[in-house]
Amino acid sequence: MTGGHHALDREEAFHDEWAHSVDPASVPVHEAFTLPTCPENRWIHASLGDVRGKTVLELGAGLGEASTWFALHGARVISTDLSGGMLAVARRVAALHDTTITPVQMDGAVLALADTSVDVVYGANVLHHVDQAKCLREVHRILRPGGMAVFWDPLRYNPVINVYRRIATAVRTADEHPLGVDDLRLLQQTFQRVDVRYFWLATLGVFIWFFLGQRVHPNAERYWKKIITDYVSIAPLYRLLAAIDRVLLRVPGLRWWAWNMAVVCRK
Repeated sequence: MTGGHHALDREEAFHDEWAHSVDPASVPVHEAFTLPTCPENRWIHASLGDVRGKTVLELGAGLGEASTWFALHGARVISTDLSGGMLAVARRVAALHDTTITPVQMDGAVLALADTSVDVVYGANVLHHVDQAKCLREVHRILRPGGMAVFWDPLRYNPVINVYRRIATAVRTADEHPLGVDDLRLLQQTFQRVDVRYFWLATLGVFIWFFLGQRVHPNAERYWKKIITDYVSIAPLYRLLAAIDRVLLRVPGLRWWAWNMAVVCRK
């Protein structure tokens, strides 16, 4: 992340404001890991396997969907975020699901944890908000030998998403920097093994439907949340486009035009 402390202050204030607008009872924990429109989390969950008894650190926990999900599956969860407001929501979400997490406010690039103290690090839409090099060094440091770091973040190349980004100014921060080829290389240089999957190419037609068909302005609703809350209504369109993606995303040259990249990294 560029801009140093000023950027961190902007990120914290933005996410605190977002947190204050959220009803914890409305946060979709199970849906975020089970719906077809959440393929990143479905793949990551399958890749991690059983997390019972493991220490899972979530970077940028946000509203707490993943932290609560892992806690429900028997993990000891440390939820970190720059935003105290987000952590307050995450704690409440966990309580509403009859489980507990340990929220800790901290910068993702400066992790106040001991070396080799964590089994799994999970981060969703967090790497494009932080200094990747510093963050990944810290993640590698705190992971136990054989530990796993899993991330999914947006890529920078797709023209549809780039138009969306230019419009959706009220629901994004000015300091975001979507990932590119160089960021994947950094992951591969940091970890012993990195498995990669790409998601959302033809399926970005759902975003076009939100904008042109439903006439929902990107600043009125966060589309990346709407694909969960509105799944029933978009399911036929999504299934059709997902079938196309199963072909398109096999083509190496097209993969970088996807919206999101997910990685499973092993130390």
